[in-house]
Amino acid sequence: MAADDQDSLRERLLDWLARTDPARREIVLASLFLLLLFLVGTVGYVLIEEWYWVDGLYMTFITLTTIGFSEVGTLSNAGRFFTIFIGISGIGLAAFIAGRTVQLLLARQNLRQRRLQKMLSRVQNHFIVCGYGRVGKRIVADLLSAGEPFVVVDFDEDEIEELEEDGLLYVKGDAVEEEVLFRAGIERAAGLILTLPDDAANVFVTLVGREANADLLIISRVNDYRNRSKLLRAGAKKVISPDEIGADRMAQVILRPHVDHFMEHVLRGGNANLQLDEVRVQPAAPLAGKTLAESNFRQQFDAIVVAIIDDATEETKFNPSPNDRIKPGDVLIVLGNDQMIARLRREGCTA
Repeated sequence: MAADDQDSLRERLLDWLARTDPARREIVLASLFLLLLFLVGTVGYVLIEEWYWVDGLYMTFITLTTIGFSEVGTLSNAGRFFTIFIGISGIGLAAFIAGRTVQLLLARQNLRQRRLQKMLSRVQNHFIVCGYGRVGKRIVADLLSAGEPFVVVDFDEDEIEELEEDGLLYVKGDAVEEEVLFRAGIERAAGLILTLPDDAANVFVTLVGREANADLLIISRVNDYRNRSKLLRAGAKKVISPDEIGADRMAQVILRPHVDHFMEHVLRGGNANLQLDEVRVQPAAPLAGKTLAESNFRQQFDAIVVAIIDDATEETKFNPSPNDRIKPGDVLIVLGNDQMIARLRREGCTA
């Protein structure tokens, strides 16, 4: 039984070595030889100098590590030649392991960069998030939960390390540099989200983004509300001030506490698991051309239509009546849970 176990262990080891990267295999084998050299050195000093095992092990250790402590005892000529052999072999093996380890790390880094560049070259209809601070991280979390493709642009080393650990797509660099934006695929992107702390930088990136992609949806943060008009003139579709949103929210809590309670506990992950979402009606979809009454919308999808937005005129009908007709291209603002909205999008609004 013991022989069978040894044969099985040997086969697994050989199989692992065959499948392992050559550089890693060389490091493993060299490390095993280094351990073997420890054993040979210990046994050699015991046999040559007739020392105790612990003395032979200690002498081997200080020789291989080149610490330079004094010898355990007086060495014979044979012991000195043996020490030279141990020292040269150990230093050579250590140098080889260090060199191969550095080579392996560099190869992994280059492989990671090539894989990242390949993924960046393929991504399209994505969102580019410039700035991975507190606001940027919250936006990325929402994009992840929604399953939307995105690329983060940042130059901070700590943020880049966090992006790598999380396996997120990123471009390291300053967003104000055009080359960085084009590496992020701005000409193929669906949207540009600016969360930079400097309004001047947001304005410049907006200008570059609008010039590179005329159809780009640009949403920018503004820190000084007086700069809002500059961002809009530069080409931003929507300009948002976190300070003003925070102030409005605080006023909402004071003036309309029950409305705020509803928004906080129902629409933002309460027990009802409801959310507001938008669904575009494709041409030839089952709902296209029908009124809400004809489609039996509430009974069929168990969701509430809050508004219908005309895609051509951007006219919004709040609380539409049962006789309002749904046209191809319209956007439905609906209230429901994830399953309801997914079924509506799949069975009612897709051709």
